[in-house]
Amino acid sequence: MQSSVKKQLERFLAEDIKSGDITSRLLSRKKITAKIISRENSIIAGVAYAKEIFTSRKCKVTIHKKDGQKVAPNQKIMTIYGDTYDILSCERTALNLMSRMSGIANQTNSYVKKIRAANPKVGLYSTRKTAPGLRIFDKDAVAIGGGHRHRMSLDQMVMIKDNHIAASDSLFDLVKRAKLKHKKFEVEVENLDDAITAAREGAYIIMLDNMSPPKIRKIIKKLEQLNLRNKVKIEASGGINHSNVAQYAKSGVDMISIGRLTSSVQGLDLSLEVN
Repeated sequence: MQSSVKKQLERFLAEDIKSGDITSRLLSRKKITAKIISRENSIIAGVAYAKEIFTSRKCKVTIHKKDGQKVAPNQKIMTIYGDTYDILSCERTALNLMSRMSGIANQTNSYVKKIRAANPKVGLYSTRKTAPGLRIFDKDAVAIGGGHRHRMSLDQMVMIKDNHIAASDSLFDLVKRAKLKHKKFEVEVENLDDAITAAREGAYIIMLDNMSPPKIRKIIKKLEQLNLRNKVKIEASGGINHSNVAQYAKSGVDMISIGRLTSSVQGLDLSLEVN
C-alpha cells in the first residue's frame, strides 16, 4: 500500500481519536476478538483499507470477504484480534470508510449491469465529484464495482469544459492550444458544430453534455458521414440515471460518466461486534 494512502488513513484516525479515546480508556487493557459483519446484501469494498487501519495499531486481522465480493446480512467480513483500546478506537474510522466505499461499489455495479445488458462495449466512468480528501478511496470503490476511474486530478489530462470555453476567445483557439502541448485531450460540447470542430482538430474524447440519446445518435451519425467517428471516443454525461442509462448505452457512445456514483452515496450498514 502506498505511503501516501497510509498517511491518509492515519489522518482519518487522528481526526476521530484526537488526544485519545477517553471512553475506551475506562476499560481494562486486555486482548479481545471482534468481527465486522454486514447488515444487508451488497458488494463489499474498503476491506484492504480497514485491515490497514487495524494492523497499524498492531491488531491481527483475518479477512473473510475480499473487496468486490458479495456479502449477505449477518455475514462476517473480517475478524480482528488485539488490544481492547486499539480495536475500539479504530472501529468507527474503519466502518465509515468501508460503508461509504461499499455503497459506491454497490451503486456502480448496479449501473454496470444495466449498461452491459444494453451494450457490453460501453464503459462506465466516475467523475471528480468526490468528497474532498476521499478521492482515492471513492475512485477505488468505483473500480471495485466494475467502473473506471477517469481523471484522478486536473493534471492528468486536458478537459476543455463549458467554463473554459466561456472564459476564452473560442473553442477553436482553445483546442489549437491544447494540441500544441498535449497528445490527448477531451472536449465537452453542447451542439453538433462544436462536436465536429473538436473531432476535426484531434480531440481524443468528445463529451456530449446533457444531451438526449436521440440527439447523441444524430451527432454520431453526422460524425460517421464525415469520416470522423472512428477518430474519437464519445462520452455521454449529464442527466443519466438508472431509468435511462440503458438508452444511453444503446446510443452509440463509448463511455458514460455519472457524477452521482460518488456524489450521492448511500452507505452499507455495517457493524463491529465484540465476541
